[in-house]
Amino acid sequence: MNKPITKFSNKRKYDLEERTARFAENVIGLVKQIPVNPVNKRIIEQLVGSAGSLGANYCEANEAESKKDFIHKIGICKKETKEAKHWLRLLKVSDHEYELGVEPLSEEAQELLLIFSSINQSAKRKSIENYYLKNSLKIES
Repeated sequence: MNKPITKFSNKRKYDLEERTARFAENVIGLVKQIPVNPVNKRIIEQLVGSAGSLGANYCEANEAESKKDFIHKIGICKKETKEAKHWLRLLKVSDHEYELGVEPLSEEAQELLLIFSSINQSAKRKSIENYYLKNSLKIES
């Protein structure tokens, strides 16, 4: 590899929009170093797409028009993150020379997946609690 990948800081900054953008930028930085061939062409295209999409969907989730819309968009973030993990795995298999560059990205994708899963579960739980709270108040009135 010619150029090292930007390391993700051990001190995690909780600006998730910035973190997801940095993830996509690092994916792009890695794949720019890889000579495209018939085996990895599709993998690279899909990886760049899913890595960029997870951040874009998080930005959209932050502008959601309702709790339901927010939950839906965070769910898409989870799916895109899982997809990015999948393509990273295949990229590692397709070209072992870049395995060291793929590993920190795979770890970051796993961390992002855990974050999005936690946000999703928390938002769903709060949505259910609010539903029951509203309905119990209506019954008592």
